[in-house]
Amino acid sequence: TIQSLSTMKLLGVLIAVFAANFSLALSSNVKKVAVFGGTGYVGTAVCERLVKKGFDVTAVSRRGTNPKPDDECLSQVKWVVGDATDPSICKKIVNDNDAVVHAIGLLFDVNSGLADLNKIVSGSGSLPGESSTYDAITRGTMYNIIDASIAKSRFNSLTGKSKFPICFVSAAEAGWPDVSLGPQVEEKLAPEWLKRYLEAKRSVEAKLSENSKTIRSVVFRPSLIWDFSKFDVLPAIPIFNLASALGVPFVDKTVRVETLADAIVAGLEDEELSGVQRFMQMEELAKR
Repeated sequence: TIQSLSTMKLLGVLIAVFAANFSLALSSNVKKVAVFGGTGYVGTAVCERLVKKGFDVTAVSRRGTNPKPDDECLSQVKWVVGDATDPSICKKIVNDNDAVVHAIGLLFDVNSGLADLNKIVSGSGSLPGESSTYDAITRGTMYNIIDASIAKSRFNSLTGKSKFPICFVSAAEAGWPDVSLGPQVEEKLAPEWLKRYLEAKRSVEAKLSENSKTIRSVVFRPSLIWDFSKFDVLPAIPIFNLASALGVPFVDKTVRVETLADAIVAGLEDEELSGVQRFMQMEELAKR
């Protein structure tokens, strides 16, 4: 009948549209990347390298302003004021992008008693807010991003798109439970603030691992991150590097911020890459 023919034609059109979208999804690469913590020390370096590689970059932070207004690459970044502790902000940013980098850094939280030292040790010189705990800034923000990514991945799966890529900057010491003498060092020598810092990092890593069916997570575990402008850590660089070279199992070689940033970009580009990346993997990725 005429009605059945019309129904079949409509069905055929829908199938063709779906097939076209499916093919496009399979062939497309990540093009739009959101960098949470984009005004920070690591985030700024990541944004710069993403722009050089041709990505459309959105940087999300509390300040939302370009830290280097005269930088040609950074001037091409979309700078957005946003609080990643707000799930609705994370949902909007994730939905508008193809991948996420989490580079929100906080070494000393408000409960550490050392929060003012962030002005010195933070590469961007930022100070934590009154509610800036490890639980809120590390775990809370990443959980919001992960939840938003899971929701987006479920929708993407209908069109054949691959897992949603997330790069997370963790810490070398998060791997202490897996190396010789690491657990003893943490239990006997680590201050309480460091234990809470690592607990938050490990919690995020675990949640990413639990959702590996929908998220392609790449976890970067650098020890000290530096360049020659980081006078606060420069004296410790040779100590860490020598200990690592001598085979001290709980000390990793330091990582230059440029190496970490290049490795993160490579992690976004390589659709087969996932899991934990230590300094040796980061150095290899940065060469690509």
